[in-house]
Amino acid sequence: MSKIHLNRNILILHLTILIWGFTGILGSLISVSAIHLVWYRVAIASISLLAYFLLTKQTIVVSKKQFLQFFMVGAVVGLHWVLFFYSIKVSTVSVTLVTLSSVTLFTAILEPIINKKRIALLDIVVGLVIIVGIYTIFSFETHYLVGLLAGLGCAFCASIFSIANARMVKKSSPTLITFYEMLGACFWISILMFFTGDFNAEMKLGQQDLIYLLLLGVVCTAVAYVMGVAVMKELSAFTVALTTNLEPVYGILLAMLIFGQKETMSGGFYLGACIVLGAVFTYPYVKTKLEKRQKDLIIRKLH
Repeated sequence: MSKIHLNRNILILHLTILIWGFTGILGSLISVSAIHLVWYRVAIASISLLAYFLLTKQTIVVSKKQFLQFFMVGAVVGLHWVLFFYSIKVSTVSVTLVTLSSVTLFTAILEPIINKKRIALLDIVVGLVIIVGIYTIFSFETHYLVGLLAGLGCAFCASIFSIANARMVKKSSPTLITFYEMLGACFWISILMFFTGDFNAEMKLGQQDLIYLLLLGVVCTAVAYVMGVAVMKELSAFTVALTTNLEPVYGILLAMLIFGQKETMSGGFYLGACIVLGAVFTYPYVKTKLEKRQKDLIIRKLH
């Protein structure tokens, strides 16, 4: 890959992550409840991805087993987004995005358990640092307890479906997986809304909400995902993992720029945020270094 082509892909990746960071802003701007917001989002994303398949003349046929897997993971994706937007609405975009960074902690614990592997010492250390960071935030922002808990639940769900997707993507198209997960999320949220009576007048959208939802469903979900997948085929997993950690940073900066005083937090929050983000940023770099050192040791022993 040429340097120009590489730089173009990195630029597209940053643009994609910036768009993902804007998701929280839209969640705060849209006036409907979290569950209604997510229902509209996954419905719009499903239709957008279906249009993408039709335009590119790609098949959407999958096996019954794959369909059930994607559909069930879709339930976790739906819950993840409901908790994400609920956390934003009861706290702030900054609180939610920093707490969401704890997905690294949950993945470090859950992935070895699910895949029946030993938990690495580095994962434990990074997990403990993230816990310290979140506790620091909580100790200074106790009035956002519900938002913090919802954010942690959101991160837990993100870890679950990320681990599941990592397995499924080895046998299926990432875009197909996303399409059926969006459909699954829409189906399960619809079932929940039916039993809780949430198909009501509160779903009514104003012109501004409709515009924001179209941005959220089409640009921040369907388009950004297609862009992200295309770039991930060209760049290394390390580059993608490290750059993706910028999502909360971009999101917090955008929130401060757009909402101003509302997003101004205490010094303790920013201290905790720096601890969490520092751990998340450092993790892939240190892990790559350690893995390289281990490989070098094995090669030396063989020679």
